[in-house]
Amino acid sequence: MKKSIHINFEVVHSGELSDEINALIVASEMAVITSHAPYSKFHVGAALLLDNGKIVKGSNQENASFPIGFCAERTALSGKIAVAPNAKVEAIAISVLSESGKILPPIPPCGMCRQALLEEETKQNQPIKVYLSGNDQQVIVIDTIKDLLPFQFNGSIFNE
Repeated sequence: MKKSIHINFEVVHSGELSDEINALIVASEMAVITSHAPYSKFHVGAALLLDNGKIVKGSNQENASFPIGFCAERTALSGKIAVAPNAKVEAIAISVLSESGKILPPIPPCGMCRQALLEEETKQNQPIKVYLSGNDQQVIVIDTIKDLLPFQFNGSIFNE
């Protein structure tokens, strides 16, 4: 039996978003400046909006020994855990720039980051809204990390 999975998302113009969310997107774009991507030339910035109103930023940090680099999303999550371990993440904005500084089309997190964000969403028992920004002020809005990872691996298997 063949089945399919559908995810919900919307594509909006940044002008349709609140000032708070646009500030979050700008923070993710600013985080790109601290990206260290000399190998892939793929510069990513992420910004988390916490329930206390604070924004925590992160950027990708590559290393010549590729497996030990960090993605922007997990860098931001690590920063959040360090500075506000009890705060909940309400939203994440992710921006990508080319080596020339051109904003690229919206790009979703990698699988490892999706899993890390899902763990945070599960731990806080509250959805994390995702804003993927891109060129032409285009923003993809996803209501929950669960929509980015439809076949989730979670801790429920340990409770059986």
